[in-house]
Amino acid sequence: MTSSVHSVGQVAGFAGVTVRTLHHYDEIGLLVPSERNHAGHRRYTASDLDRLQQILFYRELGFPLDEVQALIDDPATDPREHLRRQHEVLTARIEKLQKMAEAVEHAMEAQKMGIQLTPEERFEVFGDKDPEQYQEEAQERWGNTEAWAESQRRAATYTKEDWQRIQAEVEDWGRRYAALVASGEQPSGAAALELAEEHRRHISQNYFEVSYEMHACFGDMYVADERFKAFYDAMGEGVAEHLRDAIHANAERHAGE
Repeated sequence: MTSSVHSVGQVAGFAGVTVRTLHHYDEIGLLVPSERNHAGHRRYTASDLDRLQQILFYRELGFPLDEVQALIDDPATDPREHLRRQHEVLTARIEKLQKMAEAVEHAMEAQKMGIQLTPEERFEVFGDKDPEQYQEEAQERWGNTEAWAESQRRAATYTKEDWQRIQAEVEDWGRRYAALVASGEQPSGAAALELAEEHRRHISQNYFEVSYEMHACFGDMYVADERFKAFYDAMGEGVAEHLRDAIHANAERHAGE
């Protein structure tokens, strides 16, 4: 074994993936390390790293693992045709994201719609923040959607105590997520995935049902929309982008559900 080989932990650090991901790639034959040490531990060579780079390139474009393997291993596969098809998929997704953004913009501000509180109660819950700041804009953009209707129905039933609970849950989640980011946890790590799932459940339980696909669209919006980005980054440096990546990883983990 030469000094040019690397352990699975080192490769995970280089590539920004988890050790679990590399183990999975090995198990399915997508990236089998060229060497093992005397204890049977995986050791990756320069050619293995080159292959991993190709895998990650196609994964970033959204290709499923079986197609990635075909692109890399099957000499009869035409990469240009796959890329052309994926370009069409990505273009369609961009269009869908734009429509989704119009339909669900300010979803995390859903508690500000139809709030049935006295002026004193509003101040007690929201302080100097206007809970209906985006109401007109939100209603104009997606007032005819089921998500809007459901959020309005729920908001109209919530008491001051309900809003205080929701606010407290958001603040608690934000502290925990900011601490996770500061600790260096990868977006695909187990703790990040759990908090991303908690984020999705919080919206579903309090405002309207959110599918994993919709949640992934939210994640993109949290970075693309400066107002959402500012909201999440106020919790901690880099939270918005980290959350987006964790949401996508969680959606991928639950694909097909």
